[in-house]
Amino acid sequence: MYQLDITLRRGQSLAARDRGGTSDPYVKFKIGRKEVFRSKIIHKNLNPVWEEKACLLVDHLREPLYIKVFDYDFGLQDDFMGSAFLDLTQLELNRPTDVTLTLKDPHYPDHDLGIILLSVVLTPKEGEHVTMLMRKSWKRSSKFQTQSLRLSDVHRKSHLWRGIVSITLIEGRDLKAMDSNGLSDPYVKFRLGHQKYKSKIMPKTLNPQWREQFDFHLYEERGGIIDITAWDKDAGKRDDFIGRCQIDLSALSREQTHKLELQLEEGEGHLVLLVTLTASATVSISDLSVNSLEDQKEREEILKRYSPLRIFHNLKDVGFLQVKVIRAEGLMAADVTGKSDPFCVVELNNDRLLTHTVYKNLNPEWNKVFTFNIKDIHSVLEVTVYDEDRDRSADFLGKVAIPLLSIQNGEQKAYVLKNKQLTGPTKGVIYLEIDVIFNAVKASLRTLIPKEQKYIEEENRLSKQLLLRNFIRTKRCVMVLVNAAYYVNSCFDWDSPPRSLAAFVLFLFVVWNFELYMIPLVLLLLLTWNYFLIISGKDNRQRDTVVEDMLEDEEEDDDKDDKDSEKKGFINKIYAIQEVCISVQNILDEVASFGERIKNTFNWTVPFLSWLAIVALCAFTVILYFIPLRYIVLVWGINKFTKKLRNPYAIDNNELLDFLSRVPSDVQVVQYQELKPDPSHSPCKRKKNNLG
Repeated sequence: MYQLDITLRRGQSLAARDRGGTSDPYVKFKIGRKEVFRSKIIHKNLNPVWEEKACLLVDHLREPLYIKVFDYDFGLQDDFMGSAFLDLTQLELNRPTDVTLTLKDPHYPDHDLGIILLSVVLTPKEGEHVTMLMRKSWKRSSKFQTQSLRLSDVHRKSHLWRGIVSITLIEGRDLKAMDSNGLSDPYVKFRLGHQKYKSKIMPKTLNPQWREQFDFHLYEERGGIIDITAWDKDAGKRDDFIGRCQIDLSALSREQTHKLELQLEEGEGHLVLLVTLTASATVSISDLSVNSLEDQKEREEILKRYSPLRIFHNLKDVGFLQVKVIRAEGLMAADVTGKSDPFCVVELNNDRLLTHTVYKNLNPEWNKVFTFNIKDIHSVLEVTVYDEDRDRSADFLGKVAIPLLSIQNGEQKAYVLKNKQLTGPTKGVIYLEIDVIFNAVKASLRTLIPKEQKYIEEENRLSKQLLLRNFIRTKRCVMVLVNAAYYVNSCFDWDSPPRSLAAFVLFLFVVWNFELYMIPLVLLLLLTWNYFLIISGKDNRQRDTVVEDMLEDEEEDDDKDDKDSEKKGFINKIYAIQEVCISVQNILDEVASFGERIKNTFNWTVPFLSWLAIVALCAFTVILYFIPLRYIVLVWGINKFTKKLRNPYAIDNNELLDFLSRVPSDVQVVQYQELKPDPSHSPCKRKKNNLG
């Protein structure tokens, strides 16, 4: 038995493996096939100095000591920089020896890859000292194996998480051109410890739009460093390096979504990401009272922050949202054991927060509190329950979508979970308590500017059912205009003399007395008429059931379509036609949604928006009555012509279209409609049962 004391001194003239002409070298020592020591990483250095010591126990001297040098790569695999071996039989016992080893590549033995300088001492050991060394060596080996086991078994022991990092790769800007055509085929690699992720490849672009979302698990309280590298895909050759950057998670606050624009080092361009650190621990609501509205003083400060007196203070800060995710009951069993491992994702626009996972439970209790700053009061809060799966992506269990304007503050409410399309119920309910505080004036002003783009949305796919549904919706809107035209034409034909006579007198009166201000006045009267119908209970509107019926059957029909397409392979063979059909499908959806939004404005579907329309129409009526039309047109033209001169970075917008974009279409009304919970889930009913 021998003790081998090694001092890893330094390296000289090592091989460059990075595009910048440097490397990030570290050294592995192996005896046989077993790794016995690994050095630290020296970044960006071809002449690294380690000065690290290792004490090894060697059974016999027949096995040489192998030294391998690698370049630490932020990507998926470290680069080989050369290897050498030390024949232990050539060492003199009990004598320090300085060793210089020349690094070689076995595939290219004629190439020198630099040298490694070591100091070694080989000492024979016997008796109790050998036993002590064996114990120390066994402890080091056991510790190393345990760490390796934990790292390799990280997904199976996910209850050791201390947090989750949710990352959304949005886009790249002005990346470096790596191909001869002046473009690149970029993709991005992420690495956090032993966790890795590779994005999809975006062909022939320097400004790729990825819109990809993924999660990493945090095992340290401090967070750690996420290494990011951008690459250009090169068919048949080694991929080209575009640039790298890092994210220091310890510098980011928890329970908040951060938008980061990262400059690529050793390259060109930027990467734009959203990063959220969440679920840092399994805590109760009482432990999260920092942002809780239950504290009266805190609530008063928030009410003061969004009071009417602070209208012009930070117009983008519209309001405050607090969501308490309490528990769920009766969830779907996603595992073969008849249980699920549910966790909850809470989303508001691009802000995405997660709860911890409750393992092997169909009635989980999370008791988590999340807070959001509201930028648009017309946003929709989405709460989705997933089943965690260590081997695959999480399984969907249910979802609810709640418009902020429909929330009743401070009320604990049971929401029936819906399917992915939000068109029908699925198994289970979720209990939420939500508070919304906002400034109505700020919310009104923000309604007239473009809404925030959501970065992660499901890609449209060809669906026969969806295409038919959009066609019927568009047809229904067009038929309203056609029927109106037929009605007017019937007045000209005198099919009904009393009606035609009344129309003729009205025509003469309106044309003779017409003023421009009468247009918004008529719309104002229409809104008022519908409002009185609603409050008087005489509104007998019945929603067109075509959309609802089709939505309820959509998921089942889509599954059938998917199975048929898999069997026949028809969609894959006519990919070009599919793209055209998707475009037509989307256009039909936009046209139908536009007509439905106008209708729903006057039908008081969203009272806040209808009241806002009344205020605007009143203002337009007064303006058009007192101000000549030519002055209005002149002001409008001057504003349009000078807008870019006054603000070169202003975003072109149409206030009317921005307003209508906040009004839900009929499909969205169905999606946001709450389902009636099962009476058995009622808290009062449950208490009675318990008493019984």
